[in-house]
Amino acid sequence: MTKRRTLTKRKAPTPSPSPSSSSEEVELGESSSDEEEEAQMKTGASNKMEYDEEDDDDDDDDDDDSDIRNDNTSDDDDSSVENQKFTDDNQTWLKPKRKAALLSDEDSDEESSDDEDEMLQVEKDAMDLDLEGRLEEEEAEAEMQHAVTSRDIHSIFHLPTEEEVLKDNEERVVAPSEIRARIEDIIEVLSDLKSRREPGKSRSEYMDRLKYDMSEVFGCLPELIELFLDMFSPTECLEFLDAGDTTRPLVIRTNTLKVRRKDLAQALMKRGIHLDPLAKWSKVGLKISESPVPVGATPEYLAGHYMLQSAASMCPVMALAPEPGERVMDMASAPGGKTSYLAQMMKNTGHILANDLKKERQKATVANLQRLGVKNAVTCVHDGRKLAKMANHFDRILLDAPCSGLGVISRDQSVKVQRTIKDIQRTAVLQKELLLAGIDALNHKSKTGGFIVYSTCSVSVAENEEVVNYVLGKRDVKIVSAGLEFGVPGFTRYRHKRFHPSLAETRRFYPHVHNMDGFYVAKIQKLSDKKNVAVKESVKKEEVVEENNISPEKPNKSNKLKNKSNAKTSKLAGKRKSSEEESNLDEEKKAKVKFNPRDVNKSGAKRPMGIKKKRSDKVAKLPIKLPKKKQTNAKVTKPRRMKITS
Repeated sequence: MTKRRTLTKRKAPTPSPSPSSSSEEVELGESSSDEEEEAQMKTGASNKMEYDEEDDDDDDDDDDDSDIRNDNTSDDDDSSVENQKFTDDNQTWLKPKRKAALLSDEDSDEESSDDEDEMLQVEKDAMDLDLEGRLEEEEAEAEMQHAVTSRDIHSIFHLPTEEEVLKDNEERVVAPSEIRARIEDIIEVLSDLKSRREPGKSRSEYMDRLKYDMSEVFGCLPELIELFLDMFSPTECLEFLDAGDTTRPLVIRTNTLKVRRKDLAQALMKRGIHLDPLAKWSKVGLKISESPVPVGATPEYLAGHYMLQSAASMCPVMALAPEPGERVMDMASAPGGKTSYLAQMMKNTGHILANDLKKERQKATVANLQRLGVKNAVTCVHDGRKLAKMANHFDRILLDAPCSGLGVISRDQSVKVQRTIKDIQRTAVLQKELLLAGIDALNHKSKTGGFIVYSTCSVSVAENEEVVNYVLGKRDVKIVSAGLEFGVPGFTRYRHKRFHPSLAETRRFYPHVHNMDGFYVAKIQKLSDKKNVAVKESVKKEEVVEENNISPEKPNKSNKLKNKSNAKTSKLAGKRKSSEEESNLDEEKKAKVKFNPRDVNKSGAKRPMGIKKKRSDKVAKLPIKLPKKKQTNAKVTKPRRMKITS
């Protein structure tokens, strides 16, 4: 069979009709176009059989020809689009677009490029920054995954020496992130010291390096870091320091003397304040998460419906639990938050003595009490150590003692630099004196009271457990449960010191555990007015044990009889020895005494040196006559004028 190849001729594009052409020409054009379409249909039908017999090469040629036709038609369309114009004011920037062009990929790329050209420089910079941020996040994630996968848990950590650290600091500025990473590495090494420590390095060297690195990162004195490391483990110490740099949530206390908590919450929510109940243990606390208005200047605050007070400072008042009609004293009342809470729990009955050392601070106390509607409180300004004169006068006493403030670092960052160990020891002495004075002013015969609550906003043991343990040996008191369901028990042992077991009833609050200020609360009950009871009893027991050389744990009946006889003989021997010693002392004194030389030639008893003669009873009763002063005229002292005689 002979193959026949058909070729299609390329037709030139027909020019678009001009607007000046007549209607007749248009009609002729339309008729001619219809004839051409019919002819094309006939030829297409006849050529269909021929195309079926052709090879693949012919199909390719036809495809090329169709592409050429499409190109020609697209050129025609573009020329027609260019001829279109806009008549409105937006023709300077608007461009006509066809539906097919919107769906094509090439045109979309051109549009994006046009949009980028039309964007402002600020928008371009913002997009670049977003891209850079995404790239950095991806790189950080990749590095973290690589570090986790490639890190050997049991690898030995190289501890840098002081010389290496100083040299590194001189050569470049070390970033805090690098020091933080070294802190975390040292903590991991300390958790598994046997397998990960460097040969020849001791635990104390790692702790010293950790102490200085923490002080540099958190801006705290090294001695305070050492104090925290003695109290907490390295991991917990790092959490405590991190919590000191974060702010605590804002808390308010509802004044139930004027309003209920539900009504107060609804009023504040209408002002756009986001709040939640503080906790299950508080029925008056509200925690504010977000506020568009200042919380300390709302109409509700000015009306005395609530008081700005931290969650931790509510705990001492809850532990004291005053009852209506009692006599209560707040030894350090300023600025009046705890005093107003006491009046609130007493329902404005009874008597409250609000004392403070500084008169300037009591102005805030008076203002807050008046604003909150407290009517059963009296303010005064006295030294708390002198209030022991009011013995057995109060049913309950609250002592929020002045302290170093190591528990409220988040509110006052200056504590990290200003407080030293000497300051803590100095405040501890003041706290002991105040607590003893408060116990003396407490009435142990009260039917409902006889309690004193001691609290501080510090976490140091010297200001908390040591003070309470000291008071247990000086007064006849005991520690009772504070009645708080949460909190950490107090220390019963700290380093080489051992405290009374009842100190476990006290409560500690930490910012990294309870999300509130660091606080300490101890509730003490007075049993009697006796002093130094525990010390005297312990001394007596030790003396008896030393004299009899008998273990006090296993007493026997036979030993009791022997003890009685030995005690009697020891008492008699002691009396004899004491009388002999007194006589010997008198003889020695007489030998050493020097007599007055005036009495040597006189008969009778001689007077020792420095002892005057005793006056007789008659002479002693007579009044002593003092020598009269010479009366002088004041004018005599002035120089007299010379008389001029003519």
